[in-house]
Amino acid sequence: KNMVVFMQSVQSELPPEPAHADTIADTTGKTIYSKYCTGCHTTGAGGAPKFGDAPAWETRAAKGMDTLYEHSIKGFMGENGLMPPKGGRPDFSDDDVKAAVNYMVNESK
Repeated sequence: KNMVVFMQSVQSELPPEPAHADTIADTTGKTIYSKYCTGCHTTGAGGAPKFGDAPAWETRAAKGMDTLYEHSIKGFMGENGLMPPKGGRPDFSDDDVKAAVNYMVNESK
């Protein structure tokens, strides 16, 4: 009986809904980029477009965001470099990868 009273007295809140991956202020994309993508996208290793390099990102985004997502999720070998599937993080969801891509593209405009 004491447990029932205790459980009834505890209030909990649902966690906030995650931001949509296509919002400019997407903190998920920023966090993923900051923790896992900077190794290549800061230095340009493997031909990766550097963070903030507007011409490099515009060229890729011009092919369509769906293509950019596909290359980022499935991996891509291009003339100027390569992208391992999910940046070498198979534990990432497709939405995680899209959020990071959106963040990098939006911050490079």
